[in-house]
Amino acid sequence: MRAARRPNSPRGQSWKTFLCNQTAWACDFLQVYDVWFRPLFALFFVDIHSREVIHVATTRAPTEQWTAQQLRNITPFGHGPDVLIRDRDHKYGTTFDRVAEGAGIEVFVTEPRTPTMNATCERFLGSARRECLDHIIILGERHLRHVLKEYSFPYFNTCRPHQGIRQQIPAPMSRAVCDDTAKVIAIPVLNGLHHDYQVAA
Repeated sequence: MRAARRPNSPRGQSWKTFLCNQTAWACDFLQVYDVWFRPLFALFFVDIHSREVIHVATTRAPTEQWTAQQLRNITPFGHGPDVLIRDRDHKYGTTFDRVAEGAGIEVFVTEPRTPTMNATCERFLGSARRECLDHIIILGERHLRHVLKEYSFPYFNTCRPHQGIRQQIPAPMSRAVCDDTAKVIAIPVLNGLHHDYQVAA
């Protein structure tokens, strides 16, 4: 005789719904090698809803204290998101979580084999590699920081449309309205690797 099927237990809100109801950031490390094949690390904080890059920092030795200090730098006076998503990397540690708790931020650590928990940050890291780092030879930490900040802030945040937010721009600048007679100029980004197109003044 077949055993009776157990009724499905009621489920709470989905992960996506939960994040939609919070101000949420995600953070992750990107490992890069310079021209002498020495490792460098970049830490990014990204707003999940707008896709805006909040902060970029680089180092050769990402300790718990260094990582925690980056969080302190972008949450002055306790102003920060409701939720922060990070992975299980040892470079965060308990110091990072204590800083987040002090700023009133609830930290969520991604579960094993669940890449969608931090999909926004993973997507950004992939874009940074394909659109930027795969085309540039990095000379050192200072060069990496300059390249990533130029890619992230003047270009990714204010020029580049994103499929995940219906081809909108994370932090759009005010731009002149373009008509049939307007002259459009191309502004190079990263020495011409990308361009931003604006109406000439």
